[in-house]
Amino acid sequence: MPPGTRPATGFWRRALRHRSFVLGAALSLLVLGAALLSLIWTPWSAYDIDVAAKLHPPSAAHWLGTDVLGRDIASLLLVGARSTIMVGVIAVGIGLTFGVCLGLIAAARKGWTEELIMRMSDFTFAFPAVLSAIMLAAVVGPGMVTSITAIGIFQIPIFVRVTRGSANAVWAREFVLAARAAGKGKLRITIEHVLPNILSILIVQATIQFALAILAEAALSYLGLGTQPPQPSWGRMLNDAQTLLFQSPMLAVYPGAAIAIAVLGLNLLGDGLRDLLDPRLARER
Repeated sequence: MPPGTRPATGFWRRALRHRSFVLGAALSLLVLGAALLSLIWTPWSAYDIDVAAKLHPPSAAHWLGTDVLGRDIASLLLVGARSTIMVGVIAVGIGLTFGVCLGLIAAARKGWTEELIMRMSDFTFAFPAVLSAIMLAAVVGPGMVTSITAIGIFQIPIFVRVTRGSANAVWAREFVLAARAAGKGKLRITIEHVLPNILSILIVQATIQFALAILAEAALSYLGLGTQPPQPSWGRMLNDAQTLLFQSPMLAVYPGAAIAIAVLGLNLLGDGLRDLLDPRLARER
């Protein structure tokens, strides 16, 4: 058997028995599949307006009906998934890249460097994504870039705190002290010993933050600060449906359900990964 095959097989065997992981992965793959499908096919164009066909109920032609502009709701949901995932991935990527780097520096350098990074993180944490988006929209205007930047900036201090706290615990371990005694520098220890030992924590945190980024993107689009027309977005669909709640409540139910499925799937996936990547729980299973 090739080296490394058995641990990988054991992980997937435990994963397939973990209900939270399986359900979360299935829901997350459903949303990802919808986004990928929209790249090559949608029932109708998500941008074509047909006012004569507005507010049609579900039918063979329009599986989920049409909105107030006559656009196919199923197509809007598919393309909206693409926008939501794009914003979430880029925003979390920004937070993960800068937050992990700063957190590792803070844990390795200590002293005034750590204090400066943590106080800057506290200052950034005082500006929620919505407030940052409002300020950015006043300067450069609303749009997808504005929402990505606002959400990404808000993610940075979260990853800084998680990385710094986890890295500090690793720096106090015996094998790190042995590496320092062997003459290894802080950079080498961080790359070879600290980062690999906190990688599982960062993966779980990134999954959770991805779910929060989806909620933030929907909120910003709902407020008109995020994705702008004609680009479909689940938050924009909720905004368009709010004046038609009594006339056609399903216009709000569909995007609301899509957001709930995406967030629930990612949260369950994060819980499952937390259990599966915890070595203590792995030994118990």
